[in-house]
Amino acid sequence: MTTHHLTRRTFLGGTLMLGTIAAASGAQIQGTSDTGTAGKKKLVIGTFIYPRMDQIDFTGPFAVLSRLPDSELHVMALERGPIKDHKGLVLTPQTTISEAPPLDVLHIPGGPGQEALMRDERVLSMIRRHADQGRLVFSVCTGALLCGAAGILRGRRATTHWSAFDLLHYFGATPVNARVVVDGNIVTAAGVTAGIDGALRLAALLRGDRVAQEIQLDIQYAPEPPFNAGTPQSAPGEVVDALIERFGPLTEARRATARALAAQLGPAG
Repeated sequence: MTTHHLTRRTFLGGTLMLGTIAAASGAQIQGTSDTGTAGKKKLVIGTFIYPRMDQIDFTGPFAVLSRLPDSELHVMALERGPIKDHKGLVLTPQTTISEAPPLDVLHIPGGPGQEALMRDERVLSMIRRHADQGRLVFSVCTGALLCGAAGILRGRRATTHWSAFDLLHYFGATPVNARVVVDGNIVTAAGVTAGIDGALRLAALLRGDRVAQEIQLDIQYAPEPPFNAGTPQSAPGEVVDALIERFGPLTEARRATARALAAQLGPAG
C-alpha cells in the first residue's frame, strides 16, 4: 500500500501560508507547536451537506473538527430545511452556501447523493473557488468525485471509496490506495469511516499533534473491528462480490458521468 506523507511544517509552509487564506477570509492559519494554540486566529470551517449523502462522512469528521480550539464550524446546504441522508437520518443545515462566511476549510462528504450534484455549478463553483484561492479542501469518500468534477484534482494525488477508486483518473488525479492522502491544499479520505482519520490528520496539521491526540482521546477513537473485512483486499471474496453487485448500478452511473465530465475537462495539463 502506498501512502503519501506530508509534514505539518511543509503543509503550512507550502500552501496555507501562501497568504491566500488571509486575503480571502481574514483568518490566517499560523504555524503551531504541539503544546498549545495561543496567539492563533480563529479557523472557519464549513461542511456541505446534501440529500442522500452518507451521514458518517459528515458526523465522523464533525466529531473531530468541532473540537478544534479557536475555530467555528458551519453546516451548509444549497437551501435551508431538513435533509435526509441515504439511510433516512434527518440533518439540518445552519446556513446556505451563499450565506456562509468565507472559509479556511471546506469539507465535502460523499454518499449516493453525490451523483446528482456532479453537474451542479453552484456546488462545483464553490469547491473550485475555495481551492483556487489556496484554501484547504477536505473530501471524504465519494466527495472526492465532486472535487474531481470541479476540476481541482487534476495533477493531484487522491483517494476515495474503494468502489469509486478507479474513477479518479477520469478527473486527472493519481489514485493512491491509502486511508488519507494529503496533496497541497487538497486532503482526501477513503470510504466513510476514513473521514475520522482524515479529520484527525487535519487537526494535527492545523493545530498540532498534541491537540489532535487530545481530540482522539476525547472521542475514544481506538477502533477494534470485530472482522478484518474493511477493505476489498481483506474481506472474504463472497462479501466483496456481494457489495460489488449491490453497488453495480450506482457505480456504472458514476462511471458514465466521470467519462462525460472527463471529455469536458480535457486532458490534465
